[in-house]
Amino acid sequence: MAAATTHLLSPSAPLRSPSTKKPIRKPIPLIITARKLRAAVIGGGPAGASAAEALALGGIETYMIERSPSGAKPCGGAIPLCMLDEFSLPESLIDRRVTRMRIISPSNLSADFGTALLPGQHIPMLRREVLDSFLRSRAESHGVHLLPGLFTSLTPPSSPHDPYLIHYIASSDPNSLLGKPQTLAADVIIGADGANSRVAKSIDAGSYSYAIAFQERIRLPDAQMQHYADLAEMYIGEDVSPDFYAWVFPKCDHVAVGTGTVSSKQQIKKYQMGIRRRAKPKIEGGEVIKVEAHPIPEHPRPRRVVGRVALVGDAAGYVTKCSGEGIYFAAKSGRMCGEAVVRASEGGERMVSEEELKAGYLRRWDREYGVMFRFLDVLQRVFYGSNWGREALVELCGDEYVQKRTFESYLYKRMVMGDWMGDLRLGWRTFESLGRNMIVGRELQRLKNVLASLE
Repeated sequence: MAAATTHLLSPSAPLRSPSTKKPIRKPIPLIITARKLRAAVIGGGPAGASAAEALALGGIETYMIERSPSGAKPCGGAIPLCMLDEFSLPESLIDRRVTRMRIISPSNLSADFGTALLPGQHIPMLRREVLDSFLRSRAESHGVHLLPGLFTSLTPPSSPHDPYLIHYIASSDPNSLLGKPQTLAADVIIGADGANSRVAKSIDAGSYSYAIAFQERIRLPDAQMQHYADLAEMYIGEDVSPDFYAWVFPKCDHVAVGTGTVSSKQQIKKYQMGIRRRAKPKIEGGEVIKVEAHPIPEHPRPRRVVGRVALVGDAAGYVTKCSGEGIYFAAKSGRMCGEAVVRASEGGERMVSEEELKAGYLRRWDREYGVMFRFLDVLQRVFYGSNWGREALVELCGDEYVQKRTFESYLYKRMVMGDWMGDLRLGWRTFESLGRNMIVGRELQRLKNVLASLE
């Protein structure tokens, strides 16, 4: 079927309408059929592959259009511990098990953010090209049809039970985008095509602010690589990012060194030089083996379900503030959306509606993760906007109570409520640290201005 110029749906077994649950018998040029709902997933990263797998396991005929099956998005590669079991990821995918997370302030004050880890707890580090390939292959093993190609546009249906027409440039060579225009008819579409989602543009999902992440992969000599055997570093300061953080994360035989920013995208290379200077003693002499850059969404899109089209992962804007984490939320949203389609369609036997997608996927997502996203947004605004705020953040990260709550939330993806005495003490420490560092920061800036005037 993938070789055909146009994929049509046979008229022999009409689907039931979600409102009447009666067969639709109106003759149309492309009649919805094949006894099963047909779904198309645009994008084959963690979000798309997880969505496609859930659809196929639910009995739905599923197609996955992926622009570059051999490629992957630039990414730090940290995932929460719970993702291994929840998504049945094999141990072979993990490059490193980080048990020491060090956060370094503008003045080079550091806090070892792993002292509160319990035995067996760690942060798995992996490469996106390895993870993405595994998830796509597993989806294919469950019956997903992988179509290498570039999605170009979408023709909406003329009625609530007609299919969408998906237009894309197919290519037999995964490394080339040269190919023939193709059309695929599908009843439900899941857009998992990243921050610059063409699917989102096709349904007028609305714009959002985004960050630019820039990363170099650097192969280090064995002695230096041993330093990062189980250590990941985060650097904060105006020299490495005005509103985010920079990182040195260990991979299999190299480290990923990068940074990101929302407000100063044009200066991203300047901030990359900043993290190189800060980490110089530990990465000097390393060989740059790959340079990567990619947009990262900063908040969910205004519209994530329109008609029978739903957005997941980066296309929906599911990247957390503060940490910039997106892999788990991409895979989780993809699976959640795919399962919602399976439930609403009764295993592919009937058409689904926009309201059913919103109820089964969108509202459930917002209930489970909306508070977490808003909370991390507030933290980023408080601590990442100034160097004195960053100094306060590192001070607080040395607190065992902060570490326990943070790791419980991060490793298992749930908001953790602390005891009221601990929260009260933490609140007092936060205000005290912010106030003291703000005063020190202002005095330092005043001294800098005086010295500048004397030059």
